[in-house]
Amino acid sequence: MEKIDKLDRQILNIISKNARIPFKDVAEECGVSRAAIHQRVQRMMDMTAITGSGYHINPKCLGFNTCTYIGVKLERGSMYKDVVPEFEKIPEVVECHFTTGPYTMLIKLYARDNEHLMELLNSRIQEIPGVTATETLISLRQSVKREIPVFDTME
Repeated sequence: MEKIDKLDRQILNIISKNARIPFKDVAEECGVSRAAIHQRVQRMMDMTAITGSGYHINPKCLGFNTCTYIGVKLERGSMYKDVVPEFEKIPEVVECHFTTGPYTMLIKLYARDNEHLMELLNSRIQEIPGVTATETLISLRQSVKREIPVFDTME
């Protein structure tokens, strides 16, 4: 992977706070040309330092009022590769991680309400071959959501 230099970090710091900021404004703040910003951003996208851009949708506006984290235990950790495609079939699952600790996997999902959550757990998740147990944690409120900080001093 190519190295991220001080200018790249400055650009990342600016655009991570506002992905819709015009490149001319980023260029002005960084003291370089708009073309340089465009080239740098494209290079960082190509090297996957920037992995996406877009709008964040508030799930509550779509009727998904319950945010849930579910610890999933599998018969064997090696079953992960077979279980992930099953989670991909459940649209309410928005994240899936292979983890260390008491769970083989940790998933995040959004449900309309507790009844919908129970349906997802009983009829979908716990029916996946290899799933032996689940533990459900309902998020009452999200207090912090941000990108990883971009420090100018790291080299």
